[in-house]
Amino acid sequence: MTGLNSAGIIGAAVDHMQTLGLFESVQGHESVSAPGNGLTADVWFGDVKPAPLMSGLAVSSAILTLYARIYLNADGQPVDDTETIITGAVDQMLAAYSAAFTFGGLVEQIDLLGAYGTALSAVGGYVEVGNVPYRCMTITIPCVIDDVWPQIP
Repeated sequence: MTGLNSAGIIGAAVDHMQTLGLFESVQGHESVSAPGNGLTADVWFGDVKPAPLMSGLAVSSAILTLYARIYLNADGQPVDDTETIITGAVDQMLAAYSAAFTFGGLVEQIDLLGAYGTALSAVGGYVEVGNVPYRCMTITIPCVIDDVWPQIP
């Protein structure tokens, strides 16, 4: 039993996003100030809960949900390019998360298809950060972690 290893998991997620070469910057937290004009990304923790289907009588497994958000300045590039730029980045990220199924062994798996609840997914929207409007896509990354908390009788 190793616990959640949250520092290792968030570090792996940030490193993974940086290796794609898509972003001006990648932060291990949700942006509180304007992130820039090009593609930028944040990753942060969402929720943590036991994983009943993975747990046993002596130890609980867990699902740790990460959120990654891709930002693109809504007032920047030709507006018609915004959607293809941001969805192209999401496409590459979803493919990369499918290939990095265990974050190098830090998690049992990324729940790609929702076997334990929420599946790997992305949703679009707009967000204002530091008085700057951004087109964004927020990716939900459910990480299944085996044998996290001992159950002591």
